[in-house]
Amino acid sequence: METPSTEAVSFQTHREYPEPEGREPESAVTRAEVPGPKVRAVVATMSPPASALTEMKPNEKFRADGRPVGKLREQLYRIPNLKNAGHTVGIWLQSVGVIALAAWWGNPLGWLIAFGMCSRAMVRFAILMHEAAHRLLFSNRRANDFIGKWFVAYPVFVPIDAYRRVHMAHHKEEFGPREPDMALYSGYPISADSWRRKLTRDALGNSGWKNLKGLLLSLKSSTARSTTIQILAVQAVMFGALWVIGGHWWVWPAFWLLPWLTVWRVLNRLRAVAEHAGLKASADRRETTHHIHQSAAAKFMFVPFNTGYHLAHHVDIGVPFAALPRLQQELEEVGYIQPELEWPSYVALWRHGCSGNST
Repeated sequence: METPSTEAVSFQTHREYPEPEGREPESAVTRAEVPGPKVRAVVATMSPPASALTEMKPNEKFRADGRPVGKLREQLYRIPNLKNAGHTVGIWLQSVGVIALAAWWGNPLGWLIAFGMCSRAMVRFAILMHEAAHRLLFSNRRANDFIGKWFVAYPVFVPIDAYRRVHMAHHKEEFGPREPDMALYSGYPISADSWRRKLTRDALGNSGWKNLKGLLLSLKSSTARSTTIQILAVQAVMFGALWVIGGHWWVWPAFWLLPWLTVWRVLNRLRAVAEHAGLKASADRRETTHHIHQSAAAKFMFVPFNTGYHLAHHVDIGVPFAALPRLQQELEEVGYIQPELEWPSYVALWRHGCSGNST
């Protein structure tokens, strides 16, 4: 794997790009049954069963690879500008609002709630940043890039132009030689001990510090310095604004920087594993990307804005997140996505890929 340099994005968000971790012992798991309303067959890997990879002939709606064509494509490709503007304003109102309410209440419980909600907000900023990186946040390119950069990406420390370059490498060939995310989901299934170590590093801020250190070191780079200064300038403005709103100097480090360094890293890894762990390089996106049943709790906490429809997103990256559920439904109706492809829950997938328990 070619690890992205600090200039490229070693400190990003939709997925983090940490330095490659040392190879940890893989799980002894070779067989596992996934519990739930839809039970998978006993499998040796996290790959889908061959019976689910049905061949689809091109038709008036789809190509053989599942990408929509014709009128369906035109409908799915429409960008909901007004709704996305509302989403962008909404994440700011949520983030600032919970801090203002906590300061007004003056109760430690309020600050605890604010910490949790700001951690959740990091996920939402990241997904909107990802949408802007695909130039799907707004149909006007200048508006997409300006708002995506200054109001979505920079507030969560992301150099979006660099992120876009490496993220497109991910979509071009998942698990390929230029895959930037390999450190997050290679080597699965893994042992329960290895899984705990990874999550512990994330929760304690070790992974986050690597990303933050990469950002700070990029000040030495002639090509990345300008962007890094802009990101730090946005953070300085936020520091002052949150100090005024929250009434204390420590509001920005406690409720913005700390969630980004800790809870966001955990949520990011959980989602990344659910998206691609244990799969392989293939021209068939059903073999590179998982599909998990979407619950209200998961959508609320770490897969907002339909990002949980990740298989549909990889089938056609030109479809805005607002239309991903419809694309998913259409693909199910024509048989491209079979019921056996769906994991019954995120917990079921994590248990299978990270438990270390053989059956």
